[in-house]
Amino acid sequence: MAELFAPLDRLLGCGGDPRLRLNPATGANEYGCQPFPCPDTLSFASSTATSISARAYARAGHAREALMQSAISVGIDAAFDARIEAMRDELRNHLGLANADIVFSPSGTDSQLHALFLTRALLGPALTTVIVAADQTGSGTAYTARGCHFSAATAQGSPVQKSEPVVGLADSVTSVALGLLDDNGDRRPPAETDSRIIAAIETSVANGCGVLLQIMDSSKLGWHAPSDQCLDEIAARWPGQVQVVVDACQMRLGRPRLRQYLDRGYLVLVTGSKFFTGPAFSGALLVPAGLAETIDAIDEIAPGMLEYSSRSDWPMQWQALRSRFPIRANFGQWLRWEAALEEIRTYYEVPDEFRRMALTAFGKGVERIIASSPCLQLLPPQPRPGDGGIDEELAERTIFPFVIGTKDYALSLDDCRKIYRVLARDARDSVPADLHGRDAEIAAKACLVGQPVALGQRGPHPIAALRICAGARLVTETWSSDAETAHRNLQRELGHVGSIVAKIEWLLAHIDGLNVVELPRGA
Repeated sequence: MAELFAPLDRLLGCGGDPRLRLNPATGANEYGCQPFPCPDTLSFASSTATSISARAYARAGHAREALMQSAISVGIDAAFDARIEAMRDELRNHLGLANADIVFSPSGTDSQLHALFLTRALLGPALTTVIVAADQTGSGTAYTARGCHFSAATAQGSPVQKSEPVVGLADSVTSVALGLLDDNGDRRPPAETDSRIIAAIETSVANGCGVLLQIMDSSKLGWHAPSDQCLDEIAARWPGQVQVVVDACQMRLGRPRLRQYLDRGYLVLVTGSKFFTGPAFSGALLVPAGLAETIDAIDEIAPGMLEYSSRSDWPMQWQALRSRFPIRANFGQWLRWEAALEEIRTYYEVPDEFRRMALTAFGKGVERIIASSPCLQLLPPQPRPGDGGIDEELAERTIFPFVIGTKDYALSLDDCRKIYRVLARDARDSVPADLHGRDAEIAAKACLVGQPVALGQRGPHPIAALRICAGARLVTETWSSDAETAHRNLQRELGHVGSIVAKIEWLLAHIDGLNVVELPRGA
C-alpha cells in the first residue's frame, strides 16, 4: 500500500506510457495538460486531452482514501479488485449498457491490443487488420494493428522496442491502412471509402485471413466511416470472417448507438478522457456479453500481453481468462477512471434538453467566431444521416477543425505545431518585443485546443488543422436551472473561444520570431 501514499498528482500521472511524463520546462505532459486542476486555462481540447477538473480531482482523492480503508479489512489486492468491478457496474449504468462486459486499460491504444488479442481468439491467428480513417486515429494504431509495441515502454514501466512484435500477438497479422483524406487533403466521397473497405476485405479473405475491421466513430476531425449500408453488406457477405472493432475513443456518439454496435456483435474502444474530459489516459474495451463464454475459454495467452494487462482489468465473471494475468494494481489507471466516471456521472445528471441546447448554441457560436476571423478557415462538417435520435445530443457537431490562413494559403504542419505549443502557455516571453496593454493580456492567457491534424500536401509543405472542441465539461459548467444564468455561462465560454482566436491571430503575426518550448510530438 505504500505507493498509495504518494502525492495524488503523481499517482494520476503514473501507470501509463511515456506520453504522460511531465516536461520539466513546462510542468505539463506532451498534450499541455497538468495532473491537477488548472481553472485559469481556457480549455477546448477534448479531442486530444484535458487537465483534470477540481470535481474529478476531489473524487480521485476520496477514492484513494476509501481504498485504503477497505484494504485494512480485506487486503489491498481484494479491495482493489472489488473496486474495479464496481467501476464496471458504474460505467455500464451511466452508458445504459446492460449487455456488455468491460475490459479496462491505461489508454485507448492499449485497448487496441486487447481487441486484437480477443479477435485472434475468435477468428484465428491469421488476421488482417483493416484500419478505416488511418489518417485520423492515434499514431499508435499503425503498430497495434500489427500486434507491435507502440511506445518505448509499457504502462507497467517495462522497456520495449517500439514497432517490434508483442510476443505471441503479432504472428500472422498484417494490416491495411485506409485514410479518409486524399493526397490533397480533401475528404474522399463516402462511396469511395466504402468501396476501398470492401476491396480490402475481399483481398484478405481470399488470402485465407480473418479480418479485424477497425471502423471510425468518430475521428479527430469528427468524421465517421464506413456507411451503415457498407457494414450491412460486410455482415451479409462474410459472416464469421470479419470482426468489427469500433474506434469510439472520442465518445462523440449517443448511448443508443453504443448499444446498437454491441447488439451487432462489435467490440467498441472507448475512453473517459476525450469528450468526457477525464484526465488522459483511461481506456476500455466494451465486449458484447454474448461473447463471454467463448472469450473465457481462451486457453493460450500471448506472452507479451502480460505486460499490457493485469488481472483486475478483466471482468470477474471471466474467471479462467483473468486467472492467467498477473495480480498487479495500476493505481494511476484506476484513479484516472475514477475521475472520468465523475465527469460522466455529472454530465448525464444535466437534463437532456439542456445538453442538446448547450452543444447546439455553442457550435453555432464557434462557427460565427471562426468565420469572423480573416486568418481562420473552418473545415466543413460530415453530418450523419437522419438516425431517429440514436446519437442523442451528440448528433450535434462538437469538433470544429480549422486551418490557419486564407483561401489560397494555409499554415504548414510544423508552424501549426509551433502555434499549438505556444498557445498552451504564457507567451509574453515568446517574442523579442516588450508587450503592454491588450497585447500582453492576449499573450499571457494559456489556451488548450485540439492538437494539429495533418491534412496533406498543399504547395511545398504539408498543412494541418487545429481544433476547438466542445466536451462534457462545457455542458456541466454552464448548466443552471435558471435560464438567464445558463445563457450567461454559455456566452462566457464563447468569449473564451474568442480569446483563443485572438491569441492565434496574435501568434500568427509574430510567428517568425516565436521562442517555442519544444515538446515531444504527441500521438
